[in-house]
Amino acid sequence: MDLFNSALGKNITFLRPAFFIISGFIGIPNIKYYYAFLFFVYIISVLANTAVMAAIYLDHNLRTPKYIAVFNLALVDLLGNSVVDIFLLNHYYISYNDCLTFMFFCSTFYAMQTFNLVVLSFDRVMAIMYPLHYQMRVSHKLILTLIAFFWLLATTLILIVVGLLTRLSFCKSVVIQSYFCDHGPMYRLGCNDITPNRAIAGLAPVIILGFPLAFIVGSYCCIGYSLSKISTFRERVKAFKTCTGRLSLAAIYFLPFTFVYIFGSVIHPNARIISLSISTVLPPMLNPIIYVLQTQEIKESLKKLLQTRATTLHIKF
Repeated sequence: MDLFNSALGKNITFLRPAFFIISGFIGIPNIKYYYAFLFFVYIISVLANTAVMAAIYLDHNLRTPKYIAVFNLALVDLLGNSVVDIFLLNHYYISYNDCLTFMFFCSTFYAMQTFNLVVLSFDRVMAIMYPLHYQMRVSHKLILTLIAFFWLLATTLILIVVGLLTRLSFCKSVVIQSYFCDHGPMYRLGCNDITPNRAIAGLAPVIILGFPLAFIVGSYCCIGYSLSKISTFRERVKAFKTCTGRLSLAAIYFLPFTFVYIFGSVIHPNARIISLSISTVLPPMLNPIIYVLQTQEIKESLKKLLQTRATTLHIKF
C-alpha cells in the first residue's frame, strides 16, 4: 500500500480515522428474521460446500478437470461466505486497517466466484460442442492454468482497488452505508480527489462482472446452437437440463450486482444492502446443491463416503 502513497509525494498528510462504523441493517424492519435467514443459509452453505470438497478430494474418480474447477468454486464459496458472516456477527465498529483487510478478502473471493463460473462455462461448452475431443482439449493443466490466472487477476485488481483507498483522507464521515467495508460507499467518504477511485470503481465491475457475464452468455448461445443439431428431442432435453441450473445460478450471481452498480446512486441504501447481501450469501449455498443434484458422479461418491463412514462406526461399536 505504501507504493501508492510514495508516488504522491512524502509531504502529503492523510487523515485516517481510527475506526469506521458499518451501518449494516440498521433501520430495516424485522431484521431479526433476516438475520435468522442469513444464519440458516450460512450453515447450509458450510455443510454443502464441505461435503462437495470432501467428495472430490477423497474420490480419485472425481479428480478430473471439471471437478478441479468445482472444488475451487466450493472453496471460494466457503471462504467468501465465512468472511461475510464475520461482518454480520461482528460489532459495527471496525478499525481502519481491518476494514481494508476485510474488503480485500471479500472482494477477492467474490471476483473468484464469477471467474470460476467462466471456467465452468468453458468446460461445459467444450463438453457439449466437442464431446469426442473433450478429453484432448480440456486437460488438468489447462484448467489449473485458467484458475491460477484468474486468482492472479482477482488479487492484482483488488490490491489496486484497496491500495487507491489508502490515498484518501476521510474527513466527511466514518459511517459506511453498507453491511461490510464496501468500496463504493467508502471511497465517497473521501474529502480529497477521488477521481482515481471513481475510475477503478467503474473499471473493476466491467472486469469482474461484464466480461464474465458476456462470456457465459456467449458460451450458452454456442451450447444452444450445438443442441439444435442433436437429432432427437429427448437428447436435446437431456443435454439442456445440465445447463438450466447453472444459468439460474449465473442469474442469481450477476443480476443483483449489475442492478446495484447501474442504479446504485439512485436506489435506497437499504435496498442496495439487501440486494448485495442476498447475491453474496445465496449462490454459495446453491452452488453445491445444483452440482450435486445434477451430477450423478458426486451423488454416488457422497453415498459411498457415507456408507464407508457408517460401516466404520458400526465396526467400532
